Amino acid sequence: MKTIAAILTAAALFFGAANESQATFSLLNLFGPRIQVIATVSVKQQQMFLEVNEDGHTKTALIWKVSTGKPGLDTPQGSYRPTWLDANHKSDEYEDAPMPYAVFFSGGYAVHATEFTKRLGTPASHGCVRLSLENAQTFFNLVKTYGATNTKIVITE
Repeated sequence: MKTIAAILTAAALFFGAANESQATFSLLNLFGPRIQVIATVSVKQQQMFLEVNEDGHTKTALIWKVSTGKPGLDTPQGSYRPTWLDANHKSDEYEDAPMPYAVFFSGGYAVHATEFTKRLGTPASHGCVRLSLENAQTFFNLVKTYGATNTKIVITE
């Protein structure tokens, strides 16, 4: 039985799981419900629409205010998978600015918490998607629990 699990884990890693933890989670999907986390960020509306789907049925739907990139520092539009997570990240580019509960999706761009919650609902970042601390922690934990391969971040106009 251990040999079969090792082969299946190696196959999951080969076909796109980023690490052994994600590979193990992918294997669990073979035997349990398929859960997908979809975060759609509307730059125009300055909102994130968060859905947690189980086997194609929406189990949770939330709408949160965000701050995306201010003029000249646009948030990149497109569909992404998280590339890495860091609960206590500090910016390499902006004087160690705190980026708690960072979920990176494109190079240095991330969904993360901000202390500037009064700015939520308006473009105010250097291109990242900012959330309140509570909402960023919730999103971070969903991605951590269900895996990057089961999470999609979509940035629209």
